[in-house]
Amino acid sequence: MAPKVLVVLTSCGQIPGQDGKQTGWYLPEFSHPYDVLSPKCELVIASPKGGVAPLDPNSLQPWIQNDSSSADFYNTKKALWENTAKISDFLGRADEFDAIFFPGGHGPMFDLATDKDSIALINEFWAKGKVTAAVCHGPAAFVNVKLPSGESLLKDKDVSAFSNAEEDSVDMSKYMPFMLEDKIKEAGAKYHKASEAWAPTVCVAGKLITGQNPASAKGVGEAIAKALGV
Repeated sequence: MAPKVLVVLTSCGQIPGQDGKQTGWYLPEFSHPYDVLSPKCELVIASPKGGVAPLDPNSLQPWIQNDSSSADFYNTKKALWENTAKISDFLGRADEFDAIFFPGGHGPMFDLATDKDSIALINEFWAKGKVTAAVCHGPAAFVNVKLPSGESLLKDKDVSAFSNAEEDSVDMSKYMPFMLEDKIKEAGAKYHKASEAWAPTVCVAGKLITGQNPASAKGVGEAIAKALGV
């Protein structure tokens, strides 16, 4: 039977207090891992609120012009993100899955980082020894996860995620509730980033898999597949 992966998207489509400035999940950070995993795995899609998980319109360009994976995914797979289940529906069901994966986009910074159901779900998956993965801003979902011991999920683990330099370069730092690189370091992780902004970096720390940015998304998908033995 094919491994089963729970993909968790943000429900946040607007940056709070910014007059409707749009955000959401980032197109290639779902499309690239999907291309790797969908032929080998069953994927189930969830979000905090269920229903439509907002795609960040800022992620359409240049990706749907210059990246066939993103274009094909956007044009043919809308049902995946327009009909998501609620995260809460999966509490207590980690045994049904082999992995959990959080794509990025700025949205997770505003909901998944503090969502109680998401934090509980991550704890359940981790306790069951499931592959736990995220890319770019997706690791925001991990920064407030405390294990039963009271320690951070990220403590002493090799972790990558969107860097402060990358956040500054897209002029988004001023909108963020926290800086993800800083928060990961505060959690006691060993933070890793590429020597140049926007270059791919993927960290594998046992069952924890993280990637730095959109360019890392395919590599995260490949690392998940490898961890699942497919």
